[in-house]
Amino acid sequence: MAVVPISLVLASCVGHRAPVEPPAAEASRRPIATPETAATWTRATAIHATPTSTPTRDARRPFVLRAAPWGGPLDALIGHLPVSVSVAIGGRLRFSHLGSVPRAPASNEKLLLSMALLSRFGPDSRIATTVEAGRPIRHHILHGNAWIVGHGDPELDDGAVERLAEALSRDGVRRIEGSVIGDTSMFRRDRWAPGWHRIALSFISIPTALNFDANADANGFVFDPERRAAAALTDDLERLGVDVTGAPRAGAAPRPATTVARVRSARLVRILRDQNTNSINLDAEVLGKRLAALTFHAPASIADGARAIRRWAARRGVRVVARDASGLSYANRVTTDGMVRLLSLADRAPWGRALRSTLARPGLGTLRDRLAGIDVRAKTGTLLDGVSALSGWARRASGGWAVFSILSAGMAKDEAVAIEDNVVRFLAVRA
Repeated sequence: MAVVPISLVLASCVGHRAPVEPPAAEASRRPIATPETAATWTRATAIHATPTSTPTRDARRPFVLRAAPWGGPLDALIGHLPVSVSVAIGGRLRFSHLGSVPRAPASNEKLLLSMALLSRFGPDSRIATTVEAGRPIRHHILHGNAWIVGHGDPELDDGAVERLAEALSRDGVRRIEGSVIGDTSMFRRDRWAPGWHRIALSFISIPTALNFDANADANGFVFDPERRAAAALTDDLERLGVDVTGAPRAGAAPRPATTVARVRSARLVRILRDQNTNSINLDAEVLGKRLAALTFHAPASIADGARAIRRWAARRGVRVVARDASGLSYANRVTTDGMVRLLSLADRAPWGRALRSTLARPGLGTLRDRLAGIDVRAKTGTLLDGVSALSGWARRASGGWAVFSILSAGMAKDEAVAIEDNVVRFLAVRA
C-alpha cells in the first residue's frame, strides 16, 4: 500500500479554528490527534436512530442495488478489508460493499450537516449579528445598555464588528448611557458530546451564538468571546466619537428588544466551503446549533444540533446516529448506502451544485496531497482510533458524476487512504 505523507495526517486548518498538536509517541496505542478529529480510548456501540417525522416523497422511493458490470473488479480491489463502499450513478445504487454496515463517519458528519443546512436555508442565506436596545434612541443618545447579539455566524471578526459601529454612528448615535454587552443567551454554552474524548477539546473552542475571531487569540482558545466582541465594539464606537459610559461585559440580553444595527455574514455556501474544505470543527458545531435553534427552539445545544441532523436524514429515509455536528464523536453512525442515497437526493435538489462546490478537491484543503489529476469533490474524515472516511463525487471518464462513500474502521490511516484513493481512481476511469 502507498504511504500517505505525514502532512495529510497533520494537515492544519486556517487560523485558530483547529489548532494542531505536535505528534507524540504512540505509547500504549494512545492515539495522536489530527485537526479533523479527536480520539477516544473506547469504541462506541452503534445505535440506530428511529425516524422522528414522516418521510418525504423521495424517501419513499426504493434505493435498490442495480449492480454495475464493473462491480466485480471493484470488489476485488477492496478485498476483505474492513471498509464499506457504496456508489450511485444517476440516482441509482450501482455498487455496495458492506454498504449497510453502520460506521462512524468522522468529519463526513459535516456533509450531513451541510445538506441539512442547505435544505433548510438555501446557499444564499446569510446570518445576522445585531445590536439591540431596550429603549429607543433619542436625541442621539441610547439610554441604557446596547447588546451585541449573535445568531450563529461562525466567522464574525473585527471587520464585522467595526461595520456595526459604523452603522450606529451613521444613524446618529453619539452616546450610549450604559455598557455594550455581548449576549450569551441564544445558544447553550456547552462544549461536549457523547463519544468525545477529552482530547477533542484540543480541537474545538466553545461554540457560541456570538463568536468572535474564531473564539481564539494568539494564546489559543478563549472562553469569553461575547465579552471580547463587546469590548471590540466599544473600542470601535469610541474611535468614531461615540461615548460609551459603561465597561464592556457579557450577559443575557433582555427580551423583547429593538434592533438598532445589523451586519450579515457571508453567504452560507461560502461559510460551508471554508468549513468543509478545511474541516473546521467550531464552524460545524456553531452551525449545528443554529440549525437546531431554528428547527426546534433556542437556546440550542450540541445535542439539539445532532437531533436536527437525525431528523433531516430520517425524513429522507436514512437512519443515522448523530451525537454532534462536527464528527468528533465516535458514537456517530451512518451507512455508506445511506450516505450515497442522501448525496444522490442532493444532486436533484436546487442546492446540490452548491453543496458539491463546498468540498475539497485535489490540491486544496484536506485533499491537497491526494488524488492529483482526478476530478473529485469530497469530504475527508479521520478519527485516530482507526476510523477513516471519504465521500463525495468523482467525475467519470464516460461523463457525469459518480456519487461515492467510503467508510472504514480498524485500519491504519495510510492503508485506509490508499484504498479510498484507489476506489476513486477506479471510478474515474472505469465506472
